[in-house]
Amino acid sequence: MNSRKTIESFNSEDLSTAMRTHTCGALGASNVDIKVTLVGWVNRKRDHGGLSFIDIRDRFGITQIVVHPEQEQPASMNSRIKPEYVIKVTGTVKKRPPEMVNPDMATGEIEVYAENLNILNPSITPPFVIEEEIKASEELRLKYRFLDLRRRNMLHHFQIRHSTIQSLREFLSGKGFIEVETPLLAKSTPEGARDFLVPSRLEKGKFYALAQSPQIYKQILMVAGFDRYYQFAKCLRDEDLRGNRQPEHTQIDIEMSFVNEEDIFSLTEMMMKKLFFDLLGIEIKIPFPRIQFPESIRKYGTDKPDTRIPIEICDYTEVAKMGNFNVFNESNCIKGIKLQQSFSRKRIDELGKVAEKLGAPGLLWLQKRNTYRGPFTKYFTDIQVFDLQDGETLFLLAGEKEMVLTILGNLRKELGKKFTKQRDFSFIWVTHFPLFEWNQDENNLIPSHHIFTMPVKTDMEKLENEPEKVRGRQYDLVINGTEIASGSIRNHNARLQRKLFGILGLTDEDIDKRFGFLLNALDYGAPPHGGIAPGIDRLCMIIENLDNIRDVIAFPKTLTGKGLFEGTPSKVEGKQLSELGIEIRKDEKRT
Repeated sequence: MNSRKTIESFNSEDLSTAMRTHTCGALGASNVDIKVTLVGWVNRKRDHGGLSFIDIRDRFGITQIVVHPEQEQPASMNSRIKPEYVIKVTGTVKKRPPEMVNPDMATGEIEVYAENLNILNPSITPPFVIEEEIKASEELRLKYRFLDLRRRNMLHHFQIRHSTIQSLREFLSGKGFIEVETPLLAKSTPEGARDFLVPSRLEKGKFYALAQSPQIYKQILMVAGFDRYYQFAKCLRDEDLRGNRQPEHTQIDIEMSFVNEEDIFSLTEMMMKKLFFDLLGIEIKIPFPRIQFPESIRKYGTDKPDTRIPIEICDYTEVAKMGNFNVFNESNCIKGIKLQQSFSRKRIDELGKVAEKLGAPGLLWLQKRNTYRGPFTKYFTDIQVFDLQDGETLFLLAGEKEMVLTILGNLRKELGKKFTKQRDFSFIWVTHFPLFEWNQDENNLIPSHHIFTMPVKTDMEKLENEPEKVRGRQYDLVINGTEIASGSIRNHNARLQRKLFGILGLTDEDIDKRFGFLLNALDYGAPPHGGIAPGIDRLCMIIENLDNIRDVIAFPKTLTGKGLFEGTPSKVEGKQLSELGIEIRKDEKRT
């Protein structure tokens, strides 16, 4: 993927040091006949009779080194050099013969004739070949992450990440925001996920929590009158992992005073417009479309719709009951997705298996090719009630509403892959989420996003008796079916915030113990405020059209939360535990 700002052009003199005059990507035809010194890793080595060629690599590029047998010192040293050795070479830049010019290399017009060659550090044989089309397993790559990161496409991911951060920082600074760092060692105030706990040595038996987000601190900064704040915040959550989640992630945390939703939307849209132009040269159209949560679920089966896919879920409950098919007549919810294409029976069976893996009891279908075809056509005297045009196919699912919508939403994504192009970016705001949702495991209400969200004004009267029907002033920004940012207008009234805590089942004692410091601050003239927090990792993943968030994080964890390179989590010495007043108790079942 080409980028406007990620591959910077440097003046080689700006990067010269006592050990090098130029980087390995700086030399060109204008440097012919000058003496240079380069340092870097041996990328590749080729021997042709007495003549040898060494490709030396650093972060900035690759330069070809020529070792002539008559140059005694380089020739004698050359025999000892192997791939990934760190070397230093001094020599003269020469123009390559026309037939040897490599147009795919920035330095492809020249080569350096070695006059002096030294090994700065040897390397043992790497566990895998360091090449772009790598064949090593991800587990091996993560264990030797420092080698994996030497690959140019991995480096490119972090140039994109760097440029993303620079663009965002430039934008927010220009809009009057102040960058403030908030604590990572915080008070345990569970926000949905489990806290990572850190024991205190000085006050044994007490714990810090690693901040899940700067949520409370940034609200306090608004109370303090900072008006506009941001930071690139590390957030740590002890939760089960998925392909686009890590126990620690980075978000661009933004909070503003004296604003409503429109202000947040406008700022975020302008920020994304600048970012995508800076990185990709793409003009993003603003404002972004908006959809309320119930409509998103009804049309797409998800609150993270990929709107590049021109397929919607439609209700067929009444139509399907016009026949004598028991599966339909015994169901309260029948929905489907219609496509303007025909499918082979093999492909239909494949999609049926996809639906079954997702939990569907079965996927029904109807196709029109001159005549109607499908497993239930014989149960209808007038099958045309399904209103298919020639060449169209309808997939139907019957059952419990939530299950039907969820599975059809996933099937929609599967069928929509042909509509999703790499350079297409579709933005949409999802708004008006339920403030609360029911937790089946614990049989109680929990916050849909977080409990610091202001309820929709017209729903305030429902807080007392119908809290599950209350909508929050919260919003997500979704790009290509991935939630990129989440935010809300916050509660700035201490009494209302206390009431929301109470709906979750917290007693006044619990509230004061966990959140007393926040409620106390809100009582000192807290302004109306709100914010949003785009995830840097997911944003970079979307920009580069990657499937794996671990590719844009320097030292990521596996899906089981392990750091394979450094060997985390790990045991600690008994002395350290003793200092903290902690004793590891063995599981009695294992003894």
